[in-house]
Amino acid sequence: MPLRKTPSNPAIREGGDEPPSGPLSGPSSIEWRRQRLLQIGNPTTETDETSSLRPNLEARAASYGTLPSAARTGGAKHKSTFRNRHALGALPSLLIPKGRYTNPPTPSVASPRSLRGSSYFATQRPISAYDKPVGQETLEPEGAVKTNGIRVWYSSFTSIDWLHDAIKDSARQARLRRHKSKRGRIRRQLDRSIGWLTVTIIGFLTAIIAFMIVRSEQWLFDIKEGYCTTSVWKAKRFCCPVQDDTVFAPRTPSFVTLSLEESCPEWRTWGEVFAPKASTEGDLFEQEAIEYAAYTVIAISLAIISALLTIYLTASTSFVTRKDSGVLSSTFATGNDDSKLTNPPAGGAAPRKVLYYAAGSGIPEIKTILSGFVIHGYLGGRTLFTKAVGLALSVASGLSLGKEGPFVHIASCVGNIVSRFFSKYETNEGKRRGILSAACAAGVAVAFGAPIGGVLFSLEEVSYFFPAKVMWRSFFCAMVAAMTLRFLDPFGSGKLVLFQVTYDKDWHAYELVPFLLLGVFGGVYGAWFSKLNYRWSRDVRNATWLKRYPVVEVILVTLVTAIFSFLNPYTRMGGTELVYNLFAECRAGSPNTHSGLCVLNPPTQAMPVIRSIFVALLVKGALTIVTFGIKVPAGIFIPTLGVGACAGRILGILIQWAQFSYPNSAAFSVCEGDLDCVIPGLYAMVGAAATLSGVTRTTVSLAVIMFELTDTLTYAVPVMLSVLVAKTIADALEPKGIYDLVIELSQLPYLDAKHDYVWGNLQISDVTDRDVDVIRVDRENTVKSLRDQLQDLVESGNSDSGFPILRPDGEGMRMVGYIGANELEHALSIVADDPDQVIKFHTAMPHQHGGPMASSISSLAETGSHVIGADPYDFSCYMDQAPLTVQDNSPLELVQQLFTKLGARYVVVTDTDGHYEGVIDKKTWLAFLDELEHKSD
Repeated sequence: MPLRKTPSNPAIREGGDEPPSGPLSGPSSIEWRRQRLLQIGNPTTETDETSSLRPNLEARAASYGTLPSAARTGGAKHKSTFRNRHALGALPSLLIPKGRYTNPPTPSVASPRSLRGSSYFATQRPISAYDKPVGQETLEPEGAVKTNGIRVWYSSFTSIDWLHDAIKDSARQARLRRHKSKRGRIRRQLDRSIGWLTVTIIGFLTAIIAFMIVRSEQWLFDIKEGYCTTSVWKAKRFCCPVQDDTVFAPRTPSFVTLSLEESCPEWRTWGEVFAPKASTEGDLFEQEAIEYAAYTVIAISLAIISALLTIYLTASTSFVTRKDSGVLSSTFATGNDDSKLTNPPAGGAAPRKVLYYAAGSGIPEIKTILSGFVIHGYLGGRTLFTKAVGLALSVASGLSLGKEGPFVHIASCVGNIVSRFFSKYETNEGKRRGILSAACAAGVAVAFGAPIGGVLFSLEEVSYFFPAKVMWRSFFCAMVAAMTLRFLDPFGSGKLVLFQVTYDKDWHAYELVPFLLLGVFGGVYGAWFSKLNYRWSRDVRNATWLKRYPVVEVILVTLVTAIFSFLNPYTRMGGTELVYNLFAECRAGSPNTHSGLCVLNPPTQAMPVIRSIFVALLVKGALTIVTFGIKVPAGIFIPTLGVGACAGRILGILIQWAQFSYPNSAAFSVCEGDLDCVIPGLYAMVGAAATLSGVTRTTVSLAVIMFELTDTLTYAVPVMLSVLVAKTIADALEPKGIYDLVIELSQLPYLDAKHDYVWGNLQISDVTDRDVDVIRVDRENTVKSLRDQLQDLVESGNSDSGFPILRPDGEGMRMVGYIGANELEHALSIVADDPDQVIKFHTAMPHQHGGPMASSISSLAETGSHVIGADPYDFSCYMDQAPLTVQDNSPLELVQQLFTKLGARYVVVTDTDGHYEGVIDKKTWLAFLDELEHKSD
């Protein structure tokens, strides 16, 4: 049956968007699909552009997350049965506006224009069909590669189908291998080279962006104190070059004396600018007051700009793409009801807090995305710009945060943007996540100058699927990024990172005891930091007036940071500079005192240094608890390294003091009278590694990063010992690290494949949803009835699911297939002109990639071709004809393995005779696991 092209609803013809031309065309605009679906059964209804279908800035609920808020806070009882809870009415939802669209409006002419004249293709890059094949040529029937149904696209806050993407890539590879000619071999080689070209571009661009952020942050940080008279755009380290890569402290401790030659006449402080004559004590106090006021005002200004950029440019409500659902709205009318629903249905999803994509480190969200979750806009160009600019501003403000963690998010944004230019990644979310894993490795490589550690960090911490091919490309991407950053030389010292140090002495056996103590400290600190930050975020930031005024929270935190940081030399300097000075080895005869941390005479100098470092430890630790989580780009690596380095430096100075006082003791006999036998910087490095391990729970990658920072394997044993002890103790005190707690707090649907569950006497029947709406082929399924079923599914908060398609068989029902909500919405929007037309579903041979239905109908329309035998009212091509099934007597561990190892989006449950019982989708399984975990606790 031919598809009618003349829309009957005038509202659909107001604008410039083009409707989809066939089953495999790219996504049309949200408004076009909403209007088309609303028109079904209402041919004479006219909907004004300002009606309740499109109120200005009115929010609509979208399923997001997995768990009710009460499950996190313990403020409400669990419902009696899981099936009652699986109505999903209590699931949190995300607010998505209906007033701001990135898409052009709907067509304004009486009849659809040709695709060639569409304003859509003239105004923005077209979004290709998700299952569009690489080539448009038709294969011979005997050579056609068979796949299993068509996927159109993935909406925001839904999970991807790993199995479908793997099968589709296998079909693409088979089509390439079928051509045996020289041209075919060249095409295969070009296809293989696309992956290497992609990761090369990603590594190169990531290094350039990191270089710009580092240089900007250095200048903005120093501008709080003064400016360079020779060039106002120079940071202090470039205005005042010194030997041994010395980084001057903002204020030298009183127990350190600097000669006049070590001063920097080119650098002028704000106190000297506004109070140039400082001959008396009163004038000096005036200079101090001016410097303090300028420091505070500039710091708050930088933090406010960063927060405003984050809030107003990356709020989740501002990201609406063509791939979002057109019926995902509480104001969508049903049937012939002309009065639009203005209130969410009873039991519907409760409003959820708005997310700010550029805030935080981004690593928890990257872990969730790499596990198979879709968040449109989180890795886009706008987020990349805001994250990069906001990160330089927030770090320069002096807040207790770092830029190393956000580099992973920035690199992932670069990877996502670059992958869009290659169809093999643009139309395959599974393969795109391999590119994102490589990008994460590049982010760590430019953050720590550790390409090998970056690959291991991507494998250990963020990646979900990491085959050998991804590892090779990750290694290459990290190498390109590190090499490019080395040539750019952001610090002017030839080093990739500022705190890259070297030691020229070996460790001794007696030092294993203090290294063990540092591991204990790192584990205890990591566990309690994670607990306190989680509770602060849950009970203060998200439960008080601070939730409504995030900018005020940023101002208050910045003000408190400036007050406590300005009075101490080590809290006032930048986090990276502090870590470098704490790590540094004091060399005999060197004029570099590393900001007074080099203790030459412990009996007279040790205690003042220890007191200053201890104050820095307390201030940095306390401020990081309240800072991590505010609405600015913020990492956790540098503040954590700073706290651990302070603890390690204190312990190192104490042991140095003991060796200085008792040089002939048996414990120090290996030193043979050498008073420089103890290296406090080594203790700082070990303490920093232990503390970071306690907070993030990384082990192997962290140890390798430390090896690369010190350019030696000499200290492998101390680092490994402290890291393992720290992780063991931290896991005993708090099973989850900071990233897992952020995932829990944000209710991100992350399925942890490393977690072991105790199932007890639970069975599959305890989690199976038997109340899910189904499509029966023995009944008349019209366009209008399927539209109503789709709306009910979305309003129940289950938009990430779909409909089992069943046929009667004796005493039960047999599976015919499964159709997702996105596929059904796309198909219905095409046939919306015939609401009473019957839709057909039938089993057939698996869909052939290369036949008529495999080619994008939009491309066939452009070439004047006609699709023969393509019935738009036959939805079988959208149907998954071979969904994963398990019997109801299977163990729950089998279901867990299907979701974690195979990446299933849903699992169909049957009885022992093969009759349909119900469905378990991924979000239902996640909610079940969370309830199981809370019960075990």
